[in-house]
Amino acid sequence: MKGLHCPLPILRTRALLNGMETGEELVVYATDPASVIDFKHFCNTTDNALLSHETEPDEIHKTVFVYRIRRGG
Repeated sequence: MKGLHCPLPILRTRALLNGMETGEELVVYATDPASVIDFKHFCNTTDNALLSHETEPDEIHKTVFVYRIRRGG
């Protein structure tokens, strides 16, 4: 989801999770700083679990936010 702005990272993540089995995990790489709030809220209001949130340096976008999410049931 690099280079995408709200709400696209969440919308695309939701679509990917909908195609997954319960318990499967998805790793999302986003560059929108607002995604920090968006992904926490998304997981708090759905059955999906935010397992981790980290940041990584990136030459193009400066910072990449990495989210590991488990598909809920």
